[in-house]
Amino acid sequence: MDYLTVKTIHILSSVLLVGTGFGTAFYLFFANRSRSVEAIAVVSRLVVRADWWFTTPAVIVQPLSGAWMIHLAGYPLDAFWIRASLALYVLAGACWLPVVWYQVRMGKLALAAHASNTALPAQYWRYARRWELLGYPAFIAMLAVYWLMVHKPV
Repeated sequence: MDYLTVKTIHILSSVLLVGTGFGTAFYLFFANRSRSVEAIAVVSRLVVRADWWFTTPAVIVQPLSGAWMIHLAGYPLDAFWIRASLALYVLAGACWLPVVWYQVRMGKLALAAHASNTALPAQYWRYARRWELLGYPAFIAMLAVYWLMVHKPV
């Protein structure tokens, strides 16, 4: 594949990665604010699905297509923008992995509460707070990666 084809794949997968992450976080954030157990149960289940169907493949495609572009373009691996981007990508991933774990648990708690027609347990809200707190540095890290990819500072 030529450079522009790989770059197109890379850009599309980055949009899918950040867009799905931001979109699902937006909906779960506001479903949580509604305090509607039914809405939270539905949204949390769909957030987990979106992560498996869209975010996970994009997480895999990003470093592969990025490495391929680096190779095709002949960029040095020790370039600041490449090292910084990789470090920020790892930081975002280190936040994302526990987020996925929390999302799965939150979904199960919400579905159980909805099925039994009870309020969400305190554990749900502890997970929700941690989920939210991990989302901020992950999102900021990905915005910084976008900036580095566009500007390629030396």
